[in-house]
Amino acid sequence: MRGGINLLVEGNRIKRITGGEITPPEGARVIDCGGRVVMPGLIDAHWHTIFAALPLNALLSAEIGYVFLAASAQAERTLMRGFTTVRDLGGPSFALKQAIDEGLVTGPRIFPSGAMITTTGGHGDMRPLSDLPRSPGGPLSYTELTGSAYIADSADEVRLRVREQLVLGASQIKLVGGGGVASWRTTLDMFTFSEPELRAGVEAAADRNTYVTVHAYPPVQIQRAINAGSQCIEHGHLIDENTAVLMAQKQIWLSTQPFVSEDDAPPLVGQSRANLLQVIAGTNTVYTLAKKHQVKTAFGTDLLFSRELTERQGLALTHLSRWYSNIDILKMATSVNGQLLAMSGPRNPYPGKLGIIEEDALADLLVVNGNPINDINLVAKPDQNFVLIMKDGKIYKDNLLLLR
Repeated sequence: MRGGINLLVEGNRIKRITGGEITPPEGARVIDCGGRVVMPGLIDAHWHTIFAALPLNALLSAEIGYVFLAASAQAERTLMRGFTTVRDLGGPSFALKQAIDEGLVTGPRIFPSGAMITTTGGHGDMRPLSDLPRSPGGPLSYTELTGSAYIADSADEVRLRVREQLVLGASQIKLVGGGGVASWRTTLDMFTFSEPELRAGVEAAADRNTYVTVHAYPPVQIQRAINAGSQCIEHGHLIDENTAVLMAQKQIWLSTQPFVSEDDAPPLVGQSRANLLQVIAGTNTVYTLAKKHQVKTAFGTDLLFSRELTERQGLALTHLSRWYSNIDILKMATSVNGQLLAMSGPRNPYPGKLGIIEEDALADLLVVNGNPINDINLVAKPDQNFVLIMKDGKIYKDNLLLLR
C-alpha cells in the first residue's frame, strides 16, 4: 500500500511503476484514481464457465446453442465481478475462451480443462439408466457429445481422453477420483479410478508438460491421487491431519472452496444434499489443517447451476476470514492463484505473470473504492466498490468520473 504511484500500461503489460513522474506517451489516456486502492484482478481457481448460469436440468436438456449463449452472458458478469481470470475445471469452454480472447464477447481469461474425465458411475456420469449397459466403443452419452464429461474405464481410455482434451487446448487436466455433490448416484467415500488409471492420466499430461488435478474428498482418495503423481487436489473437505502433512511435504496444491452453508449451493435433495452437508461439515477442518501445515492453498468457488448463486462469487472470498487475515485472503485470490496457473507451463494460454502488480506483469487491474485490506467485505459488492476493471490492458468498466 503506497501512495503517489504512477503506473504505465502499454499493450497488455504493466510497463512501469514509479513514485516519480511519468511523461505519458503520445496518445495515452491518463487516469486519476484519486488515491484509491489498485489491486490485481481476482482469480477463481475452480470455476465452471459453461455450467454456472443454468440449472442442471436445463444443461442436460436444453439446445446446446442456448447453453452457450447463457454461458457467454455469465462470462461478462464474471468479469464485472472483478474476476479477470478463471481456471475452468470441467466443461466445453474452448469455444467461449476463443471468442473472449478474440474480443468477440466479454469475459475473463479462461484456463480450460475441457471435459472432466470420470468412470462409469462416477461423479459426472449423468447418463439416464436406460443408457446402460454400454458396450466398449458404444454410442457416446449427451454429456460426452457436448464435451462436458468423458467416461473412461481403463488406463488406455484415460490416456485417450486426456490426449483429446490436450489437443483441444486444455491447459491442465481434471480427473475424478471419487463421488461428488452434483452427482446424485455417488457418495463421497467411493472411488472411481484405480491408481494405475490415475497414473496413466498423469503421465499423458506430463508428456505434454502440464499437470493433472484430481477431484477428491476423503484421505484415501487424496493419497491415491498423490501416489499416482497428481500435483493438485480439488476439494479435499474430508481430509485428515496425516494427509495434510503428506501434501505439505510433497508440495501438493490444494484447490478448495469455503462452503459454509447450504446457501452456497443450489437447492439439493437426497444423496446430493447428504453429500453437500458432509462437505460443509468438513470445511473448517480442511482450512484449519491446510493453514496449520502450510499446504499450498488456492481459492476457488465451484458455484454451479444458478445465475443467482454466481453473484456470491465475491462473497465466497469473504468466507475465508474465518481462517485467514484479509491480506492473506487477497493474496490467495491473486498472486497465490497465479502461481497455480503457472503450473501449466508451456500449455499456459496466457504467458506472463498474473495476480500481481509489477513491471512486465499482465495488466489485469481493479480500482477499489475503499481499502479491502481493512474491509474484505468490499469484494462482495463489486457493482458498488470496483470502480474500474481492466483485463489485458483494456478497460471494461470505469466509474471513476462518477465519483469525482
